[in-house]
Amino acid sequence: MISMGPRREPIRRDTDRRITAAGLAVSATFLVLAIGSAFLPAPERRGTWLPVHLALPGAATVAIGAVLPFFIAALAAARPGRPAVRIAVLGLLASGALAVSGGVGLGSGPLATAGGLLFIAGLVGLGWLLVSILGGALGPQRGLLPRAYAAAIANVIVGASLATLYVAGWGPVLATWAGLKPAHAWLNVFGFVGLVISATLVHLYPTVLGTRIALRRSVRLALGGLSVGPAGVALGYLLGSDPVARAGALIVLVGAAALLSFIGQAHRARGRWTTDAAWHRFSSWSLAAGAAWYAVGIVLAAARILGSGADPAGWTIDPVAAPLVTGFVLQVLVGSWTHLLPAVGPGDQPLHARQRAVLATAAQARFVALNAGVTLLAIGLPAGLTPFVIAGALATAGALSASVGLFARALLVGSGRGGRSLLGTDPPAEPARQTGQVGR
Repeated sequence: MISMGPRREPIRRDTDRRITAAGLAVSATFLVLAIGSAFLPAPERRGTWLPVHLALPGAATVAIGAVLPFFIAALAAARPGRPAVRIAVLGLLASGALAVSGGVGLGSGPLATAGGLLFIAGLVGLGWLLVSILGGALGPQRGLLPRAYAAAIANVIVGASLATLYVAGWGPVLATWAGLKPAHAWLNVFGFVGLVISATLVHLYPTVLGTRIALRRSVRLALGGLSVGPAGVALGYLLGSDPVARAGALIVLVGAAALLSFIGQAHRARGRWTTDAAWHRFSSWSLAAGAAWYAVGIVLAAARILGSGADPAGWTIDPVAAPLVTGFVLQVLVGSWTHLLPAVGPGDQPLHARQRAVLATAAQARFVALNAGVTLLAIGLPAGLTPFVIAGALATAGALSASVGLFARALLVGSGRGGRSLLGTDPPAEPARQTGQVGR
């Protein structure tokens, strides 16, 4: 008899699924806070500052902290990250985002500074967690996607550090904040949130469509442009260099065009689902529409830089907030959890089927309302058209609130008699594999 060596223990992802689902629930809570803050008086919400920061450092970053380690471990055929570390990272990100939002909202510099330090610690922990997961991978450890995620984390650590030094009152940052503020925005919004979501769409969008995950040329161009461009824009603002800022903006435009090309290629190669049609459509439509709004936001933001260069007076996030925050980030967040909760969350197949039915409720109406609302906001905010702004805010708030409510209901499905909920039984462990593919 020929010995094949010691048998590898199967990889169990039960706890990792629960942590991912719980992290998405915390992210949804931040989304509720962001929606509510949008209806506060302008001085209390500081214009768009509070809703944007509850949505981006809060909802989006907590969701990234919850989902990214799960994705990386699955793609690399690696064992999940240590649960204690996963929970600690989520706790640092959530508490940091909440303290920053509360500190700035209340005018408390020490609270905002403490929040910034907690948030940065969570980002460092997330980076360390991803490295440790890849260190135990059975398949290739290097690839395009991990490099994009690494660039995104580096961008946001720099961007968050600038903001933390500002709220801490450090003199050199206070004196140059006019130029550092747009650099901070580009690193965080485009260099981190936008890049992470774009890289995640590379494997999530084809999965939702039921087609093959392929790292096409458009993917390389998209992630390359979206990795390098935002840092170039930020560097242009830091140096006060118009050519550098404009070059970065052009690179970002190329990356956005390539991302849309990838979305179109994946859509044309889509599979044909025979069950749960509304659930599949809502997820795929939300992800595709989110990518389209991202391109709109990039065009609007890049146009300002191409026109004004590195002049800080030429930058403001208000005209691009609706396409970027609501149309892109929040819509992709809703589309992602709609797919992920029944696809990778804890529970058995009957539970997942009930969750899909819940999450598909009024799918078309919610999709139309959200995108109509974003359109109204994108027109009304820059033009100062109050009726458009009110109608858009109500439409987007209603669609997002309904989606959050359905997500909460799906989490609780099966928690009654004999059911299995978030803490229920999971599928059997998957066997350990000898090879895996992270992406080349």
